[in-house]
Amino acid sequence: MIVNKNDEIIIDIEDMGSDGEGIGKYQGYTIFVKNALVGDRIKTKLMKTKKSYGYGRLIEIIEPSPYRVTPKCPIADKCGGCSIQHLDYKRQLEYKQNKVKNCLERIGGFPVDTFSQENIMEPIIGMEEPFYYRNKAQFPVGINKDGKVVIGFYAGRTHSIIDTSHCYIQATVNDEILQRVRQFLEEYHISVYNEEKHEGLVRHILTRVGFTTEEIMVCLIVNGNELPHKEQLIESLCQIPHMTSISLNINGEKTNVILGDTIKTLWGKPYITDYIGDIKYQISPLSFYQVNPIQTRVLYETALEYAGLTGEETVWDLYCGIGTISLFLAQKAKQVYGVEIVPQAIEDARKNAEINHITNAEFYVGAAEEILPKKYKEDSVYGDVIVVDPPRKGCEESLLDTILAMAPKRIVYVSCDPATLARDLKYLCDKEYQISKIQVVDQFGHSIHVETVVLISRVER
Repeated sequence: MIVNKNDEIIIDIEDMGSDGEGIGKYQGYTIFVKNALVGDRIKTKLMKTKKSYGYGRLIEIIEPSPYRVTPKCPIADKCGGCSIQHLDYKRQLEYKQNKVKNCLERIGGFPVDTFSQENIMEPIIGMEEPFYYRNKAQFPVGINKDGKVVIGFYAGRTHSIIDTSHCYIQATVNDEILQRVRQFLEEYHISVYNEEKHEGLVRHILTRVGFTTEEIMVCLIVNGNELPHKEQLIESLCQIPHMTSISLNINGEKTNVILGDTIKTLWGKPYITDYIGDIKYQISPLSFYQVNPIQTRVLYETALEYAGLTGEETVWDLYCGIGTISLFLAQKAKQVYGVEIVPQAIEDARKNAEINHITNAEFYVGAAEEILPKKYKEDSVYGDVIVVDPPRKGCEESLLDTILAMAPKRIVYVSCDPATLARDLKYLCDKEYQISKIQVVDQFGHSIHVETVVLISRVER
């Protein structure tokens, strides 16, 4: 072994990993270091060693990278939300574009040089302003060692809460919301949740903000059925302009899952509304709705462009959520069918179709990998275009097999995980299909996450 645990060594950072960590080598031995950047020369302490690689802790930056910047947020290096805020934003975009390219080459087996030469992979679309862009926040609540209420975010890969009163990527109105909730909890001695003991009442605070409508939602996730002195909290929160919905989410389970299934509206509406383009959406606490409305419009307009609709197509939108993409597509399709496993989301999708006077969208509750194969087998359903927007785990092979059997003219794959995207594209493009266009979109500035839209076209023989 060239190095041992607890050794302190000096290395140059030559690359960045999929989690944003710096990668350097010491006499051929690979070392991963959180918060290190390409171009840094650092001193690192080895915390874990394997045969051919290890993990180090950043001790000192001897020579900073030319791409290193001072984060706006003073807790960015501790909080798990902005893992690369110390990297210049233009370099963040390059990192994300390369992350998708590398996954396509390494996992998918695609010749990335060909993508570049044929202009298949378009330049990444970044944000004009990569701060204060999130319309949804989930703040864990706890008690520190001094018995004070803490509200903030989990430190990276832990459940230790870093107290904060301001977040540089969330809507600014959250500052006042947190201040008022904190004051309420302290003044009325409302207990907060202890994760280890499964005791205490208030677990999380969820907020949503309509960037177009300015409507505000506050939802307290509680380990119980009621909130003592709720009238005083309502009175306080209603002093905030545009407050629209105040509710409780009941979660009495001993779990890391934030939201329970039951919502109790305390004041106002059970939802807020917002727009993406010309489409209006009702958004409840349980709704899946993209967190960056400006870039979401870019993402969905790209998906709509890639779908190539003329008004005569039948479209299947799989993993449709509350119908966000479905209703975008319905503006230019003959018929759209959406599939989503969450019943509340489908209820929201149907309401959203109704309030937008869209009559050519129909929705099914169930797992996409069950609904589509069943419909294809029993009813011989057809799709000119199939859109998939799966969770991070990607698509089941049974679903991909059904898509291939249906032989649509085009498949539009919207992905939040480049690794599973590459895996699924490899499966889809084995014989009858090929990648025609790839568009990477930065939805999550200062984080390692990235969205990608891919157009897959049937090969004409």
